[in-house]
Amino acid sequence: MSASENLSAASRQLMTELQSSGLRLVDPRAGAASRRGGAGPSDHKAVTVDGVTIMVPVHTSTAWNSPFVASQPDGGGISTLSRGTIPIANISFPKAPRFYDLQTRDGVPYSHIATLHSADVLATTVLQTCIRYESRRKSCKFCAIGQSLAAGRTIARKTPEQLAEVARAAVQLDGVKHMVLTTGTPATPDRGAQILCDSAFAIKAAVDLPIQAQCEPPDDDIWFERMKASGIDTLGMHLEAVTPEVRERIMPGKASVPIARYMTAFKAAVEVFGRAQVSTYILAGLGDSAEAILDMSRELIALGVYPFVVPFVPISGTPLEDHPAPSPAFMRSVLAPLAAMLGDAGMRSTDIKAGCGKCGACSSLSSYEV
Repeated sequence: MSASENLSAASRQLMTELQSSGLRLVDPRAGAASRRGGAGPSDHKAVTVDGVTIMVPVHTSTAWNSPFVASQPDGGGISTLSRGTIPIANISFPKAPRFYDLQTRDGVPYSHIATLHSADVLATTVLQTCIRYESRRKSCKFCAIGQSLAAGRTIARKTPEQLAEVARAAVQLDGVKHMVLTTGTPATPDRGAQILCDSAFAIKAAVDLPIQAQCEPPDDDIWFERMKASGIDTLGMHLEAVTPEVRERIMPGKASVPIARYMTAFKAAVEVFGRAQVSTYILAGLGDSAEAILDMSRELIALGVYPFVVPFVPISGTPLEDHPAPSPAFMRSVLAPLAAMLGDAGMRSTDIKAGCGKCGACSSLSSYEV
């Protein structure tokens, strides 16, 4: 039984509220450094609530006005979480990983190659540039892939050798359990699949570590077999939004790949990777109704795809930085019935070999899987 399955209803509710409302920190230096900018989930900090580590927004406008405040940790690393002035729980923060202290032979800090997500997941954006991001007219309005590169916190392209070196160190020094390889979309028909294959092959040659790769659907389904053969265990192809209207408004470039293509790609990928080993990221709060998200999730589950629904986080410096985060009530209206659907289909986050759905830190979805 996973830690999330032992959660009380009160703890599950608290996690959902924290991820919607964010958290104010008395001591921002507590635990591992928070992550600002970059591809994928950002402006978060890892927080452990009732034995479960989740990612909580701390750098967003929502977080700055959050009713939740974390005190400075005591000598044992425990911080008091208060709602307003009323203490409601004890929380803690995962420590900074030891592999962050190292650098490659050519002087690149390991933290510029890959970062720790949650408590035991290694994540990296192999290619930190994206054809969608080059034009604000076409870019995904929630994405900050260029921010960490511009700030000098990462490098534009991680080589397979660098990734293998850092992955091995993260496993040996910090007990990392699985790894996520994502990528900006290059101007090639494979949508980055070749880069991911090269990276995974090198990592698996260096260390036995389950890997999820994430990219847009490649033009040719043969890439799914190539990705599996390279050592990739699970695949993420992220819809983000589920209705054409919201997709075209929020991510006009990515919306040029229609939902119909995602669905055929999902079907082909499940045939290669297996049920629940293909997933998609859905951002709740961008404008899709709860009913639309659940309708799409029902279709995805029927295909064997795990719909990982997370609350939208308005990242600073993006066009949507002032867009409101979804309310806890809205998230509950999606996550509770979605978890029931997954249970009926025999699909659970604990069955996923690697990746965001298995990690579960960016959503309280897994805590509803009872």
